[in-house]
Amino acid sequence: MPSEWKIELIARHDSLTEGPVWDGEALLYTEIAADTIWRYEPGSKRRTAWRRDTHGANGLEFDAQGRLFACEGGGRRIVQYAADQPTAVVTDSFEGNQFNEPNDLAIDRRGRIWFTDPNYGGRPMQLTHESVYRADPLPGNKWKTTRVVSDTVRPNGILVSPDQKWVYVAESPRPPEAARQLRAYPIKDDGSTGPFEVLHDFGPHRGIDGMCLDISGDIVATAGFKQSGPGPMIYVFAPNGRVLETHPLPAERPTNCTFAERGLDTLYITAAGGEVFRVANTGRQGFLLYPPVNPSPLGRGQGDQ
Repeated sequence: MPSEWKIELIARHDSLTEGPVWDGEALLYTEIAADTIWRYEPGSKRRTAWRRDTHGANGLEFDAQGRLFACEGGGRRIVQYAADQPTAVVTDSFEGNQFNEPNDLAIDRRGRIWFTDPNYGGRPMQLTHESVYRADPLPGNKWKTTRVVSDTVRPNGILVSPDQKWVYVAESPRPPEAARQLRAYPIKDDGSTGPFEVLHDFGPHRGIDGMCLDISGDIVATAGFKQSGPGPMIYVFAPNGRVLETHPLPAERPTNCTFAERGLDTLYITAAGGEVFRVANTGRQGFLLYPPVNPSPLGRGQGDQ
């Protein structure tokens, strides 16, 4: 049985926090309504504004080269950030129409950016759908955008499995009668996706918002709220969808999570109330393309699930 987590509140902001990522020395995360990316240093516990005017940046992700990419929901685009440099636009439209509200992203070993494009804000849409896309890097700092999943109603969190064979999508529409599911889409050799498998169905309760991976391929996800079901929770799913662990959270709506710190065995969690939580000694080691960390004794093989 997993040990009970000790959950530490390390920050509280005025509005929803999201997109936590580890840069090797500090945690970066977004405060969407404040158009700000914050940087938190675990050693000194110092918190500073790393970037302002982010156009409602939500999900953040590093590629294997250490370049930081973001979903700017308010700007309806995927961008690249570098310290003290102008924002570089990766993609802001599909077939001549602006995106809805890019929410979360995952980057594979080939540097391709997989991202979700829901419309949680309810703004007028130029597109007639809320889908999943992939931006492929091309020579000359150009990108090609392809719609790779077309059967979602409102996609949210997204991951690419460590073996690069699956893309996990949180289908998280708001109406209680809609399907709230963790889905796995197989990635074909040509980059397209096959029919999805439902790994977990949350029924009428709040489904997954954000999620991350550990080195064994298990999925660590934020889900739930106090209004119904088992409440705000961290779920740990095996790649086949089996629930391995659940950990209640002292937050109304947890939004996202990432592993961080030396050994990548500490989990940081953001929440809709503006909170940021830290859980040390999770007994797991995170899987990140950047910064690379060698597997430790904490890591468990697929046969241990």
